Amino acid sequence: MKLKILIITISLLFSIQAKSIHVLIPMDDSQKNHLKAYGIAFWVLENNIEVKWLLNYRGGSFLMQHSPRIENECTVRGVSFESITDAQAAAILDGIAQPDINQDAVAMNKAPKIAVYSPPNKQPWDDAVTLVLTFAEIPYDVIYDEEIFDGKLSDYDWLHLHHEDFTGQFGKFWRVYQNAPWYQQEVAINNEQAKKMGFLKVSEMKSFVTREIEKYVVNGGFLFAMCAATDTYDISLAAVGIDICETMFDGDPADKNAQEKLDFTHTFAFKDFELNMDPYAYEFSNIDATETRQVIRDNDYFTLFDFSAKWDPIPTMLCQNHRNLIKGFMGQTTSYRKEVIKPGSLVMGENKAANEARYIHGEKGKGFWTFYGGHDPEDYQHLVGDEPTDLSLYPNSPGYRLILNNVLFPAAKKKKRKT
Repeated sequence: MKLKILIITISLLFSIQAKSIHVLIPMDDSQKNHLKAYGIAFWVLENNIEVKWLLNYRGGSFLMQHSPRIENECTVRGVSFESITDAQAAAILDGIAQPDINQDAVAMNKAPKIAVYSPPNKQPWDDAVTLVLTFAEIPYDVIYDEEIFDGKLSDYDWLHLHHEDFTGQFGKFWRVYQNAPWYQQEVAINNEQAKKMGFLKVSEMKSFVTREIEKYVVNGGFLFAMCAATDTYDISLAAVGIDICETMFDGDPADKNAQEKLDFTHTFAFKDFELNMDPYAYEFSNIDATETRQVIRDNDYFTLFDFSAKWDPIPTMLCQNHRNLIKGFMGQTTSYRKEVIKPGSLVMGENKAANEARYIHGEKGKGFWTFYGGHDPEDYQHLVGDEPTDLSLYPNSPGYRLILNNVLFPAAKKKKRKT
């Protein structure tokens, strides 16, 4: 009798184990909505449930313990998912762990707190990051210079820089838009903010902000920037204490010897670049290749590098995709000339034929930064005043996926590159 009860008990245990299931969110071509899938992963983390990011497995899929709430949320948001048994999940993880397989599993346990550095006034262009965060239903806070001045950066794990001009030249829009109401409003708001914070010029305020962001990264923060917020950020760091703004921007002439005085030791990504001091030119320096690149639209693509998931997990995470060939897209800062990229900066995406980098990454102190050239991955040449991109038309956008890889990266528990 006792033996019979024991057999029944063991059978029940095996039956329960067999029925215990996981949720797998595939990120290959079977996924109906890649962008909202990231939002599901973020939502699961917010509910204190561990998510395993399966690097290079079916496009960078997500694996988590089953819950009816998760299934329901996937259904509501239109995200493809598969229910698999414990045995199936274990088999996937065992396969990933094989040393000759370029895959890995990274545990994520806590949703990062996200901030977007963005001005309070409505600008006549949209920001790809805020568009995709909203579409993916990932929450974020908006902060600007005053919050950084007040030390609020330490409250966040991840910071995105909206398309800001950190040089204090108001995007070098003066020649074309000096009489436009939105431009005048931006100048007025920034001048008022600088005065309120005790600075004589907007350029001085922006210089302070860039250095505070540098401290934030050095202390372990993650910085993500696109378009002109990338090169102008580094220009600002190199030009601390140097007047690079002409009279129409700050009321007095620029330093004629500004170029010779630049200090590249504090920059994140770029070195030995040359400033474009012409106030009428829609360009800040020769970091950007927008004006010199000879790439026609039909050939404008960039390739993601293939990194080792086990030995280079960080760039592997940041490059997860169902495509490794990404459509190019332009911006005020479109791409980076390789000649001015620092040796310590890691190129993760390039147009080799044009000898330009599009997607770069690096470490600074305890933290990380990623720069992504271009304005909007699904709008080839987004112009001032154009309507925002409707991401419901591009739920599987490989270019937008790169942004969301960066959003999830702070949640991943993985050591830096092995040596």
